Amino acid sequence: MAEEQKDLKHENTNNNKQGREASESVKEQSKESKEEKEKLVSEHEYLELKDRLLRLAAEFDNYKKRMAKDIDNSKLVGKAELIKKLLSTLDEFELALSVSSRESKEIKGFEMLFSNFIGALRSEGLQEVETNGKYDPYKHEIVLARESEEEEGSILEVVRKGYMLNGVLLRPATVIVAKAKQVEKPDEKKSEK
Repeated sequence: MAEEQKDLKHENTNNNKQGREASESVKEQSKESKEEKEKLVSEHEYLELKDRLLRLAAEFDNYKKRMAKDIDNSKLVGKAELIKKLLSTLDEFELALSVSSRESKEIKGFEMLFSNFIGALRSEGLQEVETNGKYDPYKHEIVLARESEEEEGSILEVVRKGYMLNGVLLRPATVIVAKAKQVEKPDEKKSEK
């Protein structure tokens, strides 16, 4: 019996050792799998953060571009408003120069001032609306249609110049256009008598 007890103790000790070893092996495997999981999680988090960072950088770049465009548009609108206010002065200047005598020295000075004034406006992008040719409803405003030998819709006379700023219409040109002559029919003459 003593021998059996020794064998049982020895067996229990071996079983305990094997159990401990198995337990330690399971713990080591679980540690390794935890480390692998943590590594995968941290790699996944890294990729997620990298993706978020790239998106944020792209959004910021788009924001900068949008703000630059808004600032440029604001400048253009401000410039257009100022030039609109100056158009009546420009008209009066042209009118004064057209009716005055060309021989006086004062007029030559005014012509130089006008030349500098119009040159400054043109350097900012001001252009006259083209008034040669046919009427364009997007650029011209009709004040009168006069019978003429010209083709119908042709511009006969410019009453007030129109202006554009960098391709944007500030003021349409006010024009007189040609219309076809009325041809009296012989029947109408007889009915009047």
